[in-house]
Amino acid sequence: MSVNGKRRLLGAAAVGLGALGAGELIAATQGGSVIDGFGRLLADTAPTPMVEAAVARAGRYDKEVTRAGVVLGAVAATAGIAALPDRLRGLAVTGLGAGAVAAALRGANRSAAGAAGGIAAAGVLRAGLRRAPGGFGGGLLWAATGAGLLAGAETLIRRADQRHADRVRKIGPMGSHSPIPEDGFGTEPGLSPLITRAGKFYVADVNSRPPRIDPMQWRLSIGGKVAHPLRLSLDDLAEQAVEFDAVMVCVHNTAGSGRAGNARWLGVPLTALFAHAVPEPGATRLVTRAVDGYTISLPLEPLRTGEWPGYLVIGMNGEPLPPEHGFPARVFVPGLYGQYTGAKWLAALELSDDSHVDYWWRRGWPSEPIWVRPQARIDVAACATPGFGGKCTVAGVAWAPPQGVSAVEIRVDETDWLPVELGSEIAPAAWRRWRTVIDLSPGEHTIEARVTSRSGETQDGNVRPPYPLGPGGFHSVTLYA
Repeated sequence: MSVNGKRRLLGAAAVGLGALGAGELIAATQGGSVIDGFGRLLADTAPTPMVEAAVARAGRYDKEVTRAGVVLGAVAATAGIAALPDRLRGLAVTGLGAGAVAAALRGANRSAAGAAGGIAAAGVLRAGLRRAPGGFGGGLLWAATGAGLLAGAETLIRRADQRHADRVRKIGPMGSHSPIPEDGFGTEPGLSPLITRAGKFYVADVNSRPPRIDPMQWRLSIGGKVAHPLRLSLDDLAEQAVEFDAVMVCVHNTAGSGRAGNARWLGVPLTALFAHAVPEPGATRLVTRAVDGYTISLPLEPLRTGEWPGYLVIGMNGEPLPPEHGFPARVFVPGLYGQYTGAKWLAALELSDDSHVDYWWRRGWPSEPIWVRPQARIDVAACATPGFGGKCTVAGVAWAPPQGVSAVEIRVDETDWLPVELGSEIAPAAWRRWRTVIDLSPGEHTIEARVTSRSGETQDGNVRPPYPLGPGGFHSVTLYA
């Protein structure tokens, strides 16, 4: 490619950044986001191996990585369009604009007004590509303008999200605020607390940002194959809610990672809701449907009988559910991985038959719920006098919901497994803290941990990726004694 050709492509890429910035800013003023919509579109349509690889590599920053990927992809697509013959360029721009409009309508805060951003981006792109800047100065101006517009849009979106979060918090206390029981360990530096703060609790879903739902207007619809359809407000639900302690675990939580958290939840037992709605014959599945149409379904019978204790959760750690954790309501069945336990940002509970097909089923995941595998995590591994051996503290958390933890063991350098001290249990479905002090010789040592549940299941040490049945393997750390 000639030098002029390269300059033209770079100039077109700069125009693409400017056009995306203009569209994103207009969408942001209307409560939407072209970038977040494209991110959701990617999550919905990308091949499952690609999604799994992205989650594994991005970790807790998957949403930020997705947004950055959308921006880079849009810039690259613009450069590609600029390389097309003139007769095809206009069609490509139109197609990209239509895709941007469709994407804006897919995001969590989707709105027809937000789609205006996609139209604006296409218009700016079409005009800019007619004379894509070939010089350094023109390209730099387009790129700088685009970056500035994107920064302005991001500021608007974050401020709107913050205003919504503040409004949610003003709803008031959610729960009795009864003190969290002590487990006998107190505060151990580096050891996870018994209850995970909402701000430290992992977030995993297919949206780049949570939707903004008006708490005063929101109503939960309970319908489908029921004798008595219901529409319930937050106040209605709060009257029947109870508190419970439980750990929630993401199906992507590999050994030692942080996609797990323990909270005190406030929720209405699903058995109580079913007693009011009365499932009809033929109802076999509970479909939990989010405001954006995303669904997760669960077998109805074990939830109806209480064999699987399930809850419609409206509170977390004494406050309303934060937006990123599902405000105003989500379903939670302790012991099921988060991907299977129920949708966040609920709009409806629908009782259906087996004809319903879930979001994740279409992506290749099993249709039946996956139960959390027992897992122990090492949070602390430290010696009093590193380099000289001696007394070393090893501590962490372990979970085996819903039965509970019966024992945790560690081993050093693949020798025999040794029992550790367990903190008091606050609930079988909650995680349990553990710790021990061991004597180590000077040098480097590998420490592993495993847990056994009350049902007799011992943690599996075979390393396995999360897809499709959940991860396996022991958490191990290297300690220099």
